[in-house]
Amino acid sequence: MDLSTFRIKLLDRYIIRKFIGTFFMALLLIIVIVIIFDISEKIDDFVDKEATLKVIVFDYYLNFIPYFINMFSPLFVFITVIFFTSKLAGNSEIIAMLSGGVSFSRLMYPYFLSALFIASMSLCLNLFVIPDANERRIAFEEKYIKGQKFYNTNRDIHYQIAPGEFVYVESFSTWNNTAYKFTLESIRESHLVSKLMAESAAWDSTTGGWRLKNYTIRDYSTSQQRITYGEELDTVISLKLDDFYRRKNTVETLNYRELEDLISMQKMRGDSMVKYSLIEKNTRFAVPFSAFILTLIGVSLSSKKRRGGIGLNLGIGIALSFSYILFLRFSQMFVITDTLPPWLALWLPNILYAVIAAVLYRLAPK
Repeated sequence: MDLSTFRIKLLDRYIIRKFIGTFFMALLLIIVIVIIFDISEKIDDFVDKEATLKVIVFDYYLNFIPYFINMFSPLFVFITVIFFTSKLAGNSEIIAMLSGGVSFSRLMYPYFLSALFIASMSLCLNLFVIPDANERRIAFEEKYIKGQKFYNTNRDIHYQIAPGEFVYVESFSTWNNTAYKFTLESIRESHLVSKLMAESAAWDSTTGGWRLKNYTIRDYSTSQQRITYGEELDTVISLKLDDFYRRKNTVETLNYRELEDLISMQKMRGDSMVKYSLIEKNTRFAVPFSAFILTLIGVSLSSKKRRGGIGLNLGIGIALSFSYILFLRFSQMFVITDTLPPWLALWLPNILYAVIAAVLYRLAPK
């Protein structure tokens, strides 16, 4: 293999500069437009809830921007590639490059380097920046936009908090942080060892545990059952207050290690919310990878000079990019309904569009 083929040359720098420059310019313009429309839509909420300018700018919009960039990065990549490649083709620059001895596959090299930069940026945002930004953004939305306190409306909550330890709660009140009809069972080798029942279990923030009221403990570890009664008992178990405040969008606020720990814990507990954690985990990797696929589709579509100019290419590019984003969102339903494994469902759009990219690449003029 000739390593000189992968050396960045003047033509590569030209294409990379065009790609990255157009990408960030399109990003800046669309972000400004979106923020203007978002302000006009939410201005009444900001005024009614007396949100200060500092809070609006630093707690909301500075944290909204990374979230928005990552959500629509496939659209920005596609539009960027279609736009500036169509201009290159319209000015006969693509023809000149191919006529000068540059193969179409070698022409893709600077495009993929640019896509690698964008994909790496998106991945870093997903893993390190966006979770922390989402935490502040969601907190702002709940305080100043939605204006509603979270209530846990789940009933008959079952958790396996540790191997052989099972918790049952009939209901949980976020008003006083109290679980009602609390039961803790210990099972060893398929046999019930002990069972603790209480009318209520209130969270004690000072001890980081639960204060049980009117409890009964049945001990089956010996041949003769022992029963213990009491009015109040403090206990510390692997069940925290955050477990009752966890929502579907909580996973958006966790970094990668926290998300992995949560998935392990939810699988062990048999928590149905693990679906949303797995969706978030696979989405964080699937979306950045799409930059390579959509770049290949974009170049294949727009490298040929068309009579209609750039308009037709842009129309096709916007339609395909929106269809990709829609398909990515729709594929989450395959996970929620247990139709497909999470990794397959979230990577299915990339697989399908990779096939489309391969077909378009073969048909592209070389």
